[in-house]
Amino acid sequence: MQWFLDNVPFVAELAWLHLYQSVLPLLLGLAVSLPLGWLAWRVRPVRGVVLSVSSVLYTIPSLALFVILPVVLGTQILDTANLIVALTLYAVALLVRSVVDALNSIDDGVRQSAQALGYRPLRRFLTVELPLALPVLFAGLRVVSVSNISLASVGAVIGIRNLGVLFTDGLVRSFLAEILVGIIMTLVLALVMDAVLVLTERLLTPWLRHNRGRQAVRPFRARPVRPDAAEAAVLP
Repeated sequence: MQWFLDNVPFVAELAWLHLYQSVLPLLLGLAVSLPLGWLAWRVRPVRGVVLSVSSVLYTIPSLALFVILPVVLGTQILDTANLIVALTLYAVALLVRSVVDALNSIDDGVRQSAQALGYRPLRRFLTVELPLALPVLFAGLRVVSVSNISLASVGAVIGIRNLGVLFTDGLVRSFLAEILVGIIMTLVLALVMDAVLVLTERLLTPWLRHNRGRQAVRPFRARPVRPDAAEAAVLP
């Protein structure tokens, strides 16, 4: 604890860098996954290819991807862009399936009603399908946010500054307090990001709160008992 109090500015700087390196790939991955997932959902032959490629992509070891990307992108090995691109690819690999599942969760009757009202595909997706798909989509975003915060620590192995530095430096010096601070701060970031996403989902889906409130205050109505049934219940 004393080491943490003595190094609060240093830990705060690493936490900020870690948060930036985790949130930016989440936003970029969402921007890529929405149109790609919609295309995979709409065109069945494309769906199999996209989902298969995304599954294979997520199996690539993160450290190997961090090393390969500088060769592909032409960047320096210590460039933060390598970590951003790698985490974006992992985010897309997870979110594409979440987008497809979210669109599948929408009742076809809603789409047919929107189509009957003259909604074109793009307008129907933005104003009808996407809002209704938000609960399932946010579930995927919460998984990706935790995954990004965890994987970002691996970047410290190749020299990228974030909370992972506390792990590598603590291991080199056999300093347990530094490692524990890194673990706790990573957990705190994950919890904060999860809370932000939950709050954002509630703000963007107010109708869910109204529906839950109606169900909670719905009065209990006893079913009427027919006279003949009541008599049969009391007769031996």
